[in-house]
Amino acid sequence: MQATASLPMYLVTPDHVEALWTHLRALLAAQGLRHLPLQVSWPSDLPSHWLEPGLLLSQACGYPLMTHLAGRVRLVGTFCYQVPGSIGHICRSQLVARAKSGSESLADFRGRTVAYNSTDSQSGYNSLRAMVAPLAEGGRFFARAVASGSHRRSLEMVRDGLADIASIDCVTLAGLRAYLPDICEGLCVVGESAPYPGLPLITSMNTSDADMAALRTALGQAAQSAALATTLGALFISGFEAIDLAAYQVCLDMQDQALAMGCDRL
Repeated sequence: MQATASLPMYLVTPDHVEALWTHLRALLAAQGLRHLPLQVSWPSDLPSHWLEPGLLLSQACGYPLMTHLAGRVRLVGTFCYQVPGSIGHICRSQLVARAKSGSESLADFRGRTVAYNSTDSQSGYNSLRAMVAPLAEGGRFFARAVASGSHRRSLEMVRDGLADIASIDCVTLAGLRAYLPDICEGLCVVGESAPYPGLPLITSMNTSDADMAALRTALGQAAQSAALATTLGALFISGFEAIDLAAYQVCLDMQDQALAMGCDRL
Protein backbone atom coordinates (compact mmCIF):
# COMPACT_ATOMS: atom_id res chain seq x y z
CA MET A 1 0.00 0.00 0.00
CA GLN A 2 1.31 3.45 -0.93
CA ALA A 3 1.60 5.50 2.23
CA THR A 4 0.43 9.10 2.52
CA ALA A 5 1.96 11.91 4.56
CA SER A 6 1.07 15.51 5.31
CA LEU A 7 2.04 18.34 7.65
CA PRO A 8 -0.96 20.51 6.86
CA MET A 9 -1.57 22.74 9.86
CA TYR A 10 0.88 25.61 9.33
CA LEU A 11 0.50 26.71 5.71
CA VAL A 12 2.41 29.99 5.65
CA THR A 13 5.65 28.43 4.36
CA PRO A 14 4.73 25.29 2.36
CA ASP A 15 8.13 25.16 0.66
CA HIS A 16 9.80 24.64 4.02
CA VAL A 17 7.25 21.96 4.97
CA GLU A 18 8.09 20.12 1.76
CA ALA A 19 11.82 20.44 2.49
CA LEU A 20 11.25 18.97 5.94
CA TRP A 21 9.40 16.00 4.44
CA THR A 22 12.16 15.39 1.88
CA HIS A 23 14.66 15.13 4.74
CA LEU A 24 12.33 12.98 6.83
CA ARG A 25 11.69 10.67 3.90
CA ALA A 26 15.41 10.06 3.46
CA LEU A 27 15.79 9.26 7.16
CA LEU A 28 12.84 6.84 7.04
CA ALA A 29 14.15 5.16 3.90
CA ALA A 30 17.51 4.68 5.60
CA GLN A 31 15.68 2.74 8.30
CA GLY A 32 14.16 0.41 5.71
CA LEU A 33 10.67 1.89 5.28
CA ARG A 34 9.22 1.35 1.82
CA HIS A 35 6.39 2.83 -0.26
CA LEU A 36 7.09 6.30 1.07
CA PRO A 37 5.34 9.17 -0.71
CA LEU A 38 7.65 11.41 -2.70
CA GLN A 39 5.85 14.52 -1.52
CA VAL A 40 3.55 15.58 1.29
CA SER A 41 -0.16 15.86 0.57
CA TRP A 42 -2.16 19.05 1.05
CA PRO A 43 -5.62 17.55 1.74
CA SER A 44 -8.72 19.71 1.73
CA ASP A 45 -10.71 17.25 3.86
CA LEU A 46 -8.51 16.74 6.90
CA PRO A 47 -10.92 14.59 9.00
CA SER A 48 -11.10 12.04 6.18
CA HIS A 49 -7.38 12.26 5.44
CA TRP A 50 -6.48 11.58 9.07
CA LEU A 51 -8.42 8.30 8.92
CA GLU A 52 -6.86 6.97 5.72
CA PRO A 53 -5.65 3.39 6.32
CA GLY A 54 -2.34 4.18 4.62
CA LEU A 55 -1.60 7.34 6.61
CA LEU A 56 2.04 7.30 7.65
CA LEU A 57 2.24 10.77 9.17
CA SER A 58 0.08 13.84 9.57
CA GLN A 59 -0.43 16.75 11.93
CA ALA A 60 -3.80 17.00 13.65
CA CYS A 61 -5.30 19.03 16.52
CA GLY A 62 -5.39 17.98 20.16
CA TYR A 63 -9.15 18.39 20.60
CA PRO A 64 -10.25 16.09 17.73
CA LEU A 65 -7.45 13.71 18.73
CA MET A 66 -9.36 13.14 21.97
CA THR A 67 -12.85 13.19 20.44
CA HIS A 68 -13.66 11.84 16.97
CA LEU A 69 -10.12 10.51 16.34
CA ALA A 70 -9.93 8.72 19.70
CA GLY A 71 -9.02 5.06 19.20
CA ARG A 72 -8.84 5.55 15.43
CA VAL A 73 -5.26 6.87 15.00
CA ARG A 74 -1.95 6.42 16.82
CA LEU A 75 -0.09 9.31 18.42
CA VAL A 76 3.51 9.69 17.26
CA GLY A 77 4.38 12.80 19.29
CA THR A 78 4.62 16.54 18.72
CA PHE A 79 7.09 19.11 17.52
CA CYS A 80 8.40 21.71 19.95
CA TYR A 81 8.20 25.29 18.75
CA GLN A 82 10.19 28.37 19.71
CA VAL A 83 7.66 31.20 19.58
CA PRO A 84 5.94 33.43 22.17
CA GLY A 85 3.40 31.28 23.99
CA SER A 86 5.26 28.01 23.51
CA ILE A 87 7.72 26.27 25.84
CA GLY A 88 8.98 22.85 24.81
CA HIS A 89 6.05 20.75 23.62
CA ILE A 90 3.56 23.05 25.38
CA CYS A 91 1.58 25.68 23.46
CA ARG A 92 -1.07 28.26 24.28
CA SER A 93 -3.77 30.11 22.42
CA GLN A 94 -3.25 33.85 22.22
CA LEU A 95 -6.19 36.25 22.39
CA VAL A 96 -5.90 38.85 19.66
CA ALA A 97 -7.79 42.15 19.41
CA ARG A 98 -7.35 45.53 17.74
CA ALA A 99 -4.67 47.53 19.48
CA LYS A 100 -6.86 50.65 19.49
CA SER A 101 -9.89 48.89 20.96
CA GLY A 102 -9.11 50.10 24.48
CA SER A 103 -9.72 46.62 25.85
CA GLU A 104 -6.96 45.09 27.96
CA SER A 105 -8.30 41.71 29.12
CA LEU A 106 -10.79 39.04 28.14
CA ALA A 107 -13.35 40.37 30.62
CA ASP A 108 -13.54 43.60 28.60
CA PHE A 109 -15.04 41.71 25.65
CA ARG A 110 -18.31 40.75 27.31
CA GLY A 111 -21.16 41.21 24.85
CA ARG A 112 -18.79 41.61 21.90
CA THR A 113 -18.22 39.52 18.75
CA VAL A 114 -15.73 36.65 18.64
CA ALA A 115 -14.38 35.00 15.50
CA TYR A 116 -13.32 31.36 15.67
CA ASN A 117 -11.89 29.02 13.07
CA SER A 118 -14.00 25.91 13.81
CA THR A 119 -15.79 24.25 16.71
CA ASP A 120 -13.37 21.29 16.70
CA SER A 121 -10.31 23.51 17.21
CA GLN A 122 -8.41 23.31 20.48
CA SER A 123 -6.68 26.66 20.00
CA GLY A 124 -9.49 28.62 18.39
CA TYR A 125 -12.54 27.30 20.23
CA ASN A 126 -12.15 24.74 23.02
CA SER A 127 -9.48 26.58 25.01
CA LEU A 128 -11.33 29.90 24.63
CA ARG A 129 -14.65 28.38 25.74
CA ALA A 130 -12.89 27.18 28.90
CA MET A 131 -11.61 30.72 29.48
CA VAL A 132 -14.97 32.45 29.10
CA ALA A 133 -16.98 29.85 31.04
CA PRO A 134 -16.21 31.38 34.49
CA LEU A 135 -17.16 34.82 33.10
CA ALA A 136 -20.34 33.72 31.35
CA GLU A 137 -23.85 34.63 32.44
CA GLY A 138 -26.55 32.14 31.58
CA GLY A 139 -23.93 30.16 29.69
CA ARG A 140 -23.01 33.06 27.41
CA PHE A 141 -20.25 35.65 27.39
CA PHE A 142 -20.07 36.93 23.81
CA ALA A 143 -23.06 38.46 22.07
CA ARG A 144 -22.11 36.84 18.79
CA ALA A 145 -19.76 34.08 17.65
CA VAL A 146 -18.82 33.84 13.96
CA ALA A 147 -17.18 30.83 12.30
CA SER A 148 -14.39 32.11 10.05
CA GLY A 149 -13.01 28.83 8.70
CA SER A 150 -9.37 29.55 9.57
CA HIS A 151 -7.13 31.37 12.02
CA ARG A 152 -5.99 33.62 9.20
CA ARG A 153 -9.54 34.67 8.41
CA SER A 154 -10.31 35.20 12.11
CA LEU A 155 -7.43 37.65 12.31
CA GLU A 156 -8.58 39.44 9.16
CA MET A 157 -12.06 39.78 10.65
CA VAL A 158 -10.68 41.30 13.84
CA ARG A 159 -8.37 43.60 11.91
CA ASP A 160 -11.22 44.78 9.68
CA GLY A 161 -13.69 45.33 12.51
CA LEU A 162 -15.95 42.39 11.65
CA ALA A 163 -15.12 40.79 15.01
CA ASP A 164 -13.60 42.08 18.22
CA ILE A 165 -11.45 39.18 19.40
CA ALA A 166 -10.14 35.79 18.30
CA SER A 167 -8.19 32.97 19.94
CA ILE A 168 -5.22 32.04 17.76
CA ASP A 169 -2.72 29.19 17.92
CA CYS A 170 0.55 30.79 18.99
CA VAL A 171 2.61 29.15 16.22
CA THR A 172 0.12 30.26 13.57
CA LEU A 173 0.24 33.80 14.93
CA ALA A 174 4.04 33.83 14.88
CA GLY A 175 4.07 32.60 11.29
CA LEU A 176 1.59 35.17 10.07
CA ARG A 177 3.44 37.96 11.85
CA ALA A 178 6.70 36.86 10.24
CA TYR A 179 5.56 36.11 6.70
CA LEU A 180 2.23 37.92 6.19
CA PRO A 181 2.49 40.90 8.55
CA ASP A 182 -0.29 42.87 6.86
CA ILE A 183 -2.81 40.42 8.29
CA CYS A 184 -1.72 41.33 11.83
CA GLU A 185 -1.45 45.06 11.28
CA GLY A 186 -2.98 46.99 14.17
CA LEU A 187 -3.55 43.86 16.27
CA CYS A 188 -2.22 42.97 19.71
CA VAL A 189 -2.32 40.08 22.19
CA VAL A 190 -4.56 40.78 25.19
CA GLY A 191 -4.27 37.40 26.94
CA GLU A 192 -3.53 33.73 26.50
CA SER A 193 -5.05 30.38 27.39
CA ALA A 194 -3.94 27.73 29.84
CA PRO A 195 -1.24 25.47 28.39
CA TYR A 196 -1.82 22.31 26.38
CA PRO A 197 0.39 20.08 24.20
CA GLY A 198 1.21 21.20 20.69
CA LEU A 199 -0.37 19.78 17.55
CA PRO A 200 -0.22 15.97 17.63
CA LEU A 201 1.65 14.11 14.93
CA ILE A 202 -0.42 11.04 14.12
CA THR A 203 -0.28 7.84 12.09
CA SER A 204 -2.74 5.17 11.05
CA MET A 205 -3.84 2.41 13.44
CA ASN A 206 -2.31 0.10 10.81
CA THR A 207 1.19 1.45 11.44
CA SER A 208 3.34 -1.23 13.05
CA ASP A 209 5.32 -0.72 16.25
CA ALA A 210 8.52 -0.98 14.20
CA ASP A 211 7.41 1.75 11.82
CA MET A 212 6.26 3.85 14.77
CA ALA A 213 9.73 3.59 16.28
CA ALA A 214 11.24 4.58 12.92
CA LEU A 215 8.96 7.61 12.71
CA ARG A 216 9.93 8.79 16.17
CA THR A 217 13.63 8.29 15.48
CA ALA A 218 13.46 10.13 12.17
CA LEU A 219 11.44 13.01 13.60
CA GLY A 220 13.89 13.38 16.49
CA GLN A 221 16.84 13.38 14.11
CA ALA A 222 15.24 15.82 11.69
CA ALA A 223 14.27 18.26 14.44
CA GLN A 224 17.93 18.52 15.49
CA SER A 225 19.54 18.33 12.04
CA ALA A 226 22.16 20.96 11.27
CA ALA A 227 21.46 20.40 7.58
CA LEU A 228 17.87 21.50 8.18
CA ALA A 229 18.73 24.54 10.29
CA THR A 230 17.24 27.07 7.86
CA THR A 231 14.08 25.03 7.33
CA LEU A 232 13.59 24.39 11.05
CA GLY A 233 14.13 28.05 11.82
CA ALA A 234 11.57 29.09 9.23
CA LEU A 235 9.06 26.65 10.75
CA PHE A 236 9.99 27.66 14.34
CA ILE A 237 10.71 23.99 15.17
CA SER A 238 13.13 23.48 18.06
CA GLY A 239 12.66 19.78 18.79
CA PHE A 240 10.41 16.73 18.85
CA GLU A 241 8.92 14.83 21.78
CA ALA A 242 7.23 11.43 21.72
CA ILE A 243 4.70 12.37 24.39
CA ASP A 244 1.97 10.06 25.70
CA LEU A 245 -1.67 10.35 24.72
CA ALA A 246 -2.55 11.14 28.34
CA ALA A 247 -0.92 14.55 27.92
CA TYR A 248 -3.85 15.60 25.73
CA GLN A 249 -6.39 14.85 28.47
CA VAL A 250 -6.19 18.57 29.25
CA CYS A 251 -8.20 19.21 26.06
CA LEU A 252 -11.10 17.14 27.41
CA ASP A 253 -10.69 18.73 30.83
CA MET A 254 -11.17 22.16 29.25
CA GLN A 255 -14.29 20.93 27.47
CA ASP A 256 -15.71 19.38 30.62
CA GLN A 257 -14.92 22.47 32.69
CA ALA A 258 -16.90 24.67 30.33
CA LEU A 259 -19.83 22.25 30.08
CA ALA A 260 -20.00 21.92 33.87
CA MET A 261 -20.40 25.70 34.07
CA GLY A 262 -23.22 25.63 31.54
CA CYS A 263 -21.13 27.07 28.72
CA ASP A 264 -21.65 24.63 25.85
CA ARG A 265 -20.65 27.03 23.07
CA LEU A 266 -19.03 30.40 22.51
